[in-house]
This record gives sequence, structure tokens and C-alpha cells, in this order.
Amino acid sequence: MAPRRSKGTGAFPRAVESPVPARPDPDALYAALDLGTNSCRMLIAQPKGSGFHVVDSFSKSVQLGSGLEKTGRLSRSSMARTIQALRICQQKISRNRVKRMRLVATEACRRAKNGRDFMRQIKRETGMTMDIIQPEEEARLAVISCAPLVSTKTEQLLVVDIGGGSTELVWIDLSSIARRDRPSAIMRLHAGFHNSDSPFPAAKVVDWISVPLGVATLRDQFNDVEDDAARFALMSWFFEENLADFAPYKNEQAREGFQIVGTSGTVTTVAASHLGLKRYDRTKVDGLRMTSDQIDKVIRSYLELGPQGRRRDPRIGEDRQALIMSGAAILQALLRCWPTDRLSVADRGLREGLLYAQMSADGVLEDGPF
Repeated sequence: MAPRRSKGTGAFPRAVESPVPARPDPDALYAALDLGTNSCRMLIAQPKGSGFHVVDSFSKSVQLGSGLEKTGRLSRSSMARTIQALRICQQKISRNRVKRMRLVATEACRRAKNGRDFMRQIKRETGMTMDIIQPEEEARLAVISCAPLVSTKTEQLLVVDIGGGSTELVWIDLSSIARRDRPSAIMRLHAGFHNSDSPFPAAKVVDWISVPLGVATLRDQFNDVEDDAARFALMSWFFEENLADFAPYKNEQAREGFQIVGTSGTVTTVAASHLGLKRYDRTKVDGLRMTSDQIDKVIRSYLELGPQGRRRDPRIGEDRQALIMSGAAILQALLRCWPTDRLSVADRGLREGLLYAQMSADGVLEDGPF
């Protein structure tokens, strides 16, 4: 499947939000659920200042895309696992009396022949209404969630969201925006690419691409390669080939004004390994800046551990060990293609973007990033 892309067209659609209440309640709770190829994740949060406070959360590996590459369909077992996880989410939503929510599915349901049938099954069995969102909206939501991590010195920004079934990349030009306004200019993309109603400048999206290769789908492409190091090298090369038309700066030296922000379980796991954490700590990981040498060192240590060693590593664990090397291959390819030797780590993504978009549309956030 070819990558989906757009070049400076302003083609991101406006997010399809749930209906806006006549009088927004600043104390109301909001929910955002992201059903991906590998995981089901949800946040329930309350608006607070120009952001939000998380009051409940849920995350579980459901492996919804298991077998999808071979059959083109979601399997009965993977759908059953997912329904079980969604029932827990529905209970949390009911317990917290959440009225405002956005529940979305991504690459696995986009690609599966029975994806829309599964959405109807979810409605029947849980009462939850879910939307299958397009790659453009998925990329935009990831971008606005990462805006607080963007340096005011950044002129060219690459935001990368490595998912289970796809990887979204958005290249943003901030050079014409005053330094102090750059993070807030990115946040304004929540209202659409070209928000003519806003008197403030928005970030310019130069190019974006959705590569139908994530940690699960890339791994599945090379399952027949037995040698661990050879499989890793092939995965990294293969992903880089899919970026051939997206990396205009590939042969240039690293520049100060270039920044990569990466959001995914792969990026946060590599960061935790670099820090030597015995137990994951979001406060130490989110916003961390790592050099390419530091990332390469972690990846080499993963290869030295081998599959069994990675499984026993507490920072990787049983669920992620099968996916960490395909994610690391994507990460290494990106650092070869983009002219910076540093990566900013984001422990945030689609769910946070969904929350920001809903709360902003409702007008319950204080003046700040938007």
C-alpha cells in the first residue's frame, strides 16, 4: 500500500467534533479514545487553564491488527479482545459521567475489509459510537498534542507519530513566525489548516505523509528473516525507501533550526532505556531530548540482548519486545533522513490531541496556547 501524502495543500479536514453544548461547562469531563492496530488507549480529563488534568486512563494491548496483513480482515479473536477492552472503557466513561467524548479508530480499521462492520458491532455490544478517522486528521491531532515541546528556536519541525499500523509525519515551517509565537501557532492547527477566523498566524504545513508501516505492520513484512540484526537492518532500509520523496534535506549537515518530535511507545521506551529507569516515569521521559548517538547506543544494546533478553528487560517487557526492533528501525531511518542529531521525546499523542480539539471547540480552555 502506497503512502498517503499531501504537499502544502492545506488538505487536513477539520476535526469532526461531537456537538457543542449551548453553554460549555468548565467543570465537565472529556474522554478521548484511540483504538490502534496494537493498543486501545483512553484518557478522561477535565479542562484546567490552557490545558487539562487527567482524572482517569486506560491502556491495553489488544493486537487488533493481528493477521490483517495476510487476510485483509480483523480476526474474531482480535475483535473479541478489543470488545473486552472497550467494555472497560465504557464502564469508566459511565462511572465518571462523561458527556463529551471523541472515540476513534485508526489504521487497522481503515485497512480491514470488515472495519466498518466492526464499528457497528462495537455500537451494538458496548453502546459506544466510534469513528474511523483518516490519516490526515490522525497526523494533525498528533501535531497539536506535541506543540508544547517545540523549541522557540525551531524553524523547521518534523512531528512523527509511530503507530502500530502506520507512521504519520508532518513537516512544518515556522520560520516566518515570531519565536515566542511558534508553539502556539502549531496549536492553532486544531481548528484546521487554514483557519481564516483567527487573527493569529498558524504554522505552515509544508508536507505530510502517512506511511502504512508501523511497528506491527513493518515487523510482519520481515517475519521470515531469522537473523535478528539482518531483520533490523532490512526493516530500517525498507522504511527509509518509503520516505524517498519526503526527505529533501537528507544530504545536508545538521542544522540548529531543525527539530524532530517523536511520539510513540517506541520513542518513550528508548528514552526509558537511555535513562536506565527501573520503573517508567513519564515526568522524566516526556520532553527529554536525546542525541542520535544516544539513540544508536540504546538500539545496539537491544540487538545485543536478543529477543529473549529484550523480553526480560523491564523497560521493554513481554508485550513490546516483539515490536521494539521494528519501531527502532523506523526511528533510525528518520534520524538518517532529517538534518538534526537530536530527538525530542513526547509521551503524548492522539488522545491528547483529541482532548485539546474538543475543549478548544467548546471554549473551555483559558487563553494560552490556542
